[in-house]
Amino acid sequence: MEPYLPIGEYGPYPTKLREQFEGVVWKFRSGAQWREMPAEFGAWPTVYNRFRQWRDAGVFENLLEGLIAKAAERGEVDLSLVSVDSTTARAHHDAAGMRLDPETLDALEKAAEEERTRSKGATARNKSGTTPTSRPGGSNGDASGDAASSA
Repeated sequence: MEPYLPIGEYGPYPTKLREQFEGVVWKFRSGAQWREMPAEFGAWPTVYNRFRQWRDAGVFENLLEGLIAKAAERGEVDLSLVSVDSTTARAHHDAAGMRLDPETLDALEKAAEEERTRSKGATARNKSGTTPTSRPGGSNGDASGDAASSA
């Protein structure tokens, strides 16, 4: 993690940098408010300000990209397993009850059906372009451990 954190760019090296980082992780894991943060991570305004600095500097994007790159070097990345949590993808309340003309609706349904049939027939490939193979015992090494889902 250390190469991805902008240590020294925002003042002197903080003595509780790890606690602050863990505080940010705790906040998003728990879904709690910043003010509910346990004291073991430091004062909540300090942790929040550090989070804002890191967010604005792109630290979290760099950290994620770096971790994915390192895992890819070891052959441990399968981006076909990426998903989006529905609690973070919300539609505006005005999106409910959207009116579409029949031609547009038919075109959207046709495109969705084509995408479904295309993805059903597609062979799963990892980042290196090779097809994952099953190992004896039913495990193919993916995160879910479900060999049938990647075949």
